[in-house]
Amino acid sequence: MASIPQSSTNNIATENSRAEGEGSYTVPLIIITILFFMWGSITSLNDVLIPHLKAVYSLSYKQAALVQVWFFGAYFLVSLPAGFYVRSFGYQKGAITGLVIAAAGCALFYPAATNGYFFFLFAFFIMAAGITVLQVAANPYVAVLGPAKTSSSRLTLTQAFNSLGTFLAPTYIGPLILGGVTFVGAAELATYSEDLRAAYKATEAASVQGPYLVVAAALLVLAVVFAFIKLPKIATSTTTETKTLVESIAHIKQGVKENPHLALGVLGIFLYVGAEVSIGSYFINFVGLNEITGMNASDSSQYLGKYWLCAMIGRFIGFGVMRFVRAGLVLSVCATACILLVLFATFTTGHAAMWALIGVGLFNSIMFPTIFTMALHKLGNFTSQGSGLLCMGIVGGAIVPYMQGALADTVGLQLSFLLPAICYLFIFYFGFKYINMHATEAEVVAQEPVHP
Repeated sequence: MASIPQSSTNNIATENSRAEGEGSYTVPLIIITILFFMWGSITSLNDVLIPHLKAVYSLSYKQAALVQVWFFGAYFLVSLPAGFYVRSFGYQKGAITGLVIAAAGCALFYPAATNGYFFFLFAFFIMAAGITVLQVAANPYVAVLGPAKTSSSRLTLTQAFNSLGTFLAPTYIGPLILGGVTFVGAAELATYSEDLRAAYKATEAASVQGPYLVVAAALLVLAVVFAFIKLPKIATSTTTETKTLVESIAHIKQGVKENPHLALGVLGIFLYVGAEVSIGSYFINFVGLNEITGMNASDSSQYLGKYWLCAMIGRFIGFGVMRFVRAGLVLSVCATACILLVLFATFTTGHAAMWALIGVGLFNSIMFPTIFTMALHKLGNFTSQGSGLLCMGIVGGAIVPYMQGALADTVGLQLSFLLPAICYLFIFYFGFKYINMHATEAEVVAQEPVHP
């Protein structure tokens, strides 16, 4: 999954900060890169746990989608308090706090295995809250760990490792969780004796305990390392005038009114994150359909890893292509490809349908940063507030999968993928509408029709 840009607080820090002190930044950069890798791994494991929990607790698709509601809901609720915390206590302490909270969330999976589905949801929320604090605290360091002219390449590197985590986790940890899942349906489970049902649920739920305890331990080790490592201090500008809540809201309303491309960008982020998360969330169940491959969950998780691997590859390809091709054009072309691939997967059967969904990852890769930067185009002093609004759009990762789950319960899982296709249709519109956003004035004039 794409690494999520920091909130407005982080943008201010990035734009108006500097690293104090000299010396090698290699070790701090390695530590922060590991953070990107870890939260990529944790986020992609949600896609493994959704079919697992659905099978264990005999959930509907809509009920299983509550995993993403609680997880991405934390981004929506925690990002602003996290920004305040980081401003008050500093980025390094913020990162340590985020790691400890995320580790606590992972550790809660152990008691959740014996306390039911809603305890799992609570654990997801705590884990996501920690990752949110990490996002707010860690991203600014990437900009200051070295010369400013190479900050983009450093960010690309760390985000590539985020994608590496989203590939490796479902590929190698997924089978450990899903290896014993039998996907017993509600009707069959009802025929079991009460003791047999309890034993089934306990066995399947317990498969998450070991892997997540290992993740919790790794996060705590990183927290200890972060506590002792010497990181560059970030000196932020204090020239931004403090506003009351009412003044801030009025300023935001005025900024959105004057920059319609920002409002469309927020909706674009909402729909993109929602579509990407929806496809990942239901991928394993989709592949397991008899008309697709009938593959078991453990084997399907291997192909889920390929979906995220395509996203990582696409990032590097997109980085090169977008140096020469306008962002709006690349975005609209990629959105068109996603629409066609999703429609193909929706209306065909067999392995070809599975590979069509995997291919969506390749074209997803450039969408988040492209929509984000296009939406912030020429916002000037409103850039930081605009960034905050765009980050709020990440809540699409909670809402769209839930909507698709409800649709899957009504019309079937395969047809429910029409919802992500509709999301990509808007993204195509956004890219096409602003296809000349970064064109030079001479190029725009040359494209205007000549009137006699």
